[in-house]
Amino acid sequence: MGIKDDAVEVRAQGWRTLAALHGLIEGELERSLQAESKLSVVEYTVLDALSRQDGWHMRMQQLARATALSASATTRLVNRLEDRGLLTRILCADDRRGIYTELTASGVALLEEARPVHDATLERALAEAQGIPELAALVDALPRLHATAQ
Repeated sequence: MGIKDDAVEVRAQGWRTLAALHGLIEGELERSLQAESKLSVVEYTVLDALSRQDGWHMRMQQLARATALSASATTRLVNRLEDRGLLTRILCADDRRGIYTELTASGVALLEEARPVHDATLERALAEAQGIPELAALVDALPRLHATAQ
């Protein structure tokens, strides 16, 4: 194996470690959010993303990027959340082809109920991952990554 092959393997191992950490955290969040708030992780992500916007709305394609879903999967998800009364769609005043998604009062209330569950579960999952030697270095790097992104 040459130097180039070694570099590829190092990146591949890093990716596998990241995927393992993501899987551990997402599984814990899914169980907790479903049990306490009847929300999936991706539903929580939508509500959270919308709550962080000025005016509490986003275009559908922005929402798709924020949730890492395809346009069609985002549409299905928005339909489900809209059917539950958690968000609504409004036409863009500037561009009639544009559709915004916005939280309803019920969506805000459910998010406020779910956020402490999400945050406590995330903290527990990260503490658990910290105790797994293969994941500990990645968990340690998270605060530095956040600081660098600022």
